[in-house]
Amino acid sequence: MEMGKEIRRLRDERGITQEALAAALDVTPQTISKWERGASMPDIGMLPKIAVYFGITIDQLFAMAPEQQLERIENRIYSHGLFDEAEERQLRQQLRVISEQPELEGQAELMLTKLYSHQAEQYLSLAVQHGRIAVEKTGGDSDAISELANAWGSYVSDWNIRNHHLLIEWFSGYCRRNPKNRSALMWLLDNLIDDRRLSEAREWLEKLASMDHTYRVPMYRYMIALAAGETEAAETFLHELETMEGQEWSLSALLGDICTMRQEYDKAIAWYRKAQELQPSPKYTDSAESIAHICEIRGDTAGAVSAYREKQRLLREEWGIVSGEIYQETERSIQRLLSL
Repeated sequence: MEMGKEIRRLRDERGITQEALAAALDVTPQTISKWERGASMPDIGMLPKIAVYFGITIDQLFAMAPEQQLERIENRIYSHGLFDEAEERQLRQQLRVISEQPELEGQAELMLTKLYSHQAEQYLSLAVQHGRIAVEKTGGDSDAISELANAWGSYVSDWNIRNHHLLIEWFSGYCRRNPKNRSALMWLLDNLIDDRRLSEAREWLEKLASMDHTYRVPMYRYMIALAAGETEAAETFLHELETMEGQEWSLSALLGDICTMRQEYDKAIAWYRKAQELQPSPKYTDSAESIAHICEIRGDTAGAVSAYREKQRLLREEWGIVSGEIYQETERSIQRLLSL
């Protein structure tokens, strides 16, 4: 059995005797010997103790391939709430070991990024919970309101706080070094437009137009025209986008977003449903969630509950998710609405 071999390897590597390991785990040396020979397996409740003793994860104890470990870590991140300090440290250590393999260093760094982003989101969620209480208990103290708004991702009018100049500087340099990377170029365009640096956005858009012949170019032309207050030009580009409908499911989702921002909610819902219909499996839950948000804005509780239940159906049938934080969060939204 691979686990027994791994226990033997770890013990030999650290110069630990069977007797010492047995004493630490409160079992007999004969039990350790049976594990290592493959005559028996540790009880499931013993696995965390063994992993902690050797300073590794349970996945490593099973001698999983690094690629499998990365997949398992990603699944844990998406299905878990806030990791405690010990859990986070263990995941960081596991990723550090994987990153020592040059061909997997990039994937390990990506997973570490996802881990930190997940933890940040969870802490912000806690900040919102406590901030709401703070605002109520302090009688609307301005500092409490400010902290709650920041945690909730509120709009900030202060340009010095809300501008993206550091992000833009980094992505500009990256795009110059990697001129064929469309994804990075689109992130750069998004932030240039949001900061109203429209002349720069137009220059970068021409670079995108030279290599992208999908709906994305008229999409950015629409966004730039809208930001510049060029209403007639924006409507022309929007019409062009609508005539391209069916090219990709993501275009239908984009048109849903545009209609939502224009408060054309019925059209938005139709576009989101079209996007979900066109999307290949496994289908994302974004369209269902967008419809739920629109229904909440309109005061349509029944419609919102129905949309959240559709999100749960997609999680179950498309992704095999029936528990964990993402599923429970959706259930909490349903229960919140039903209690109104």
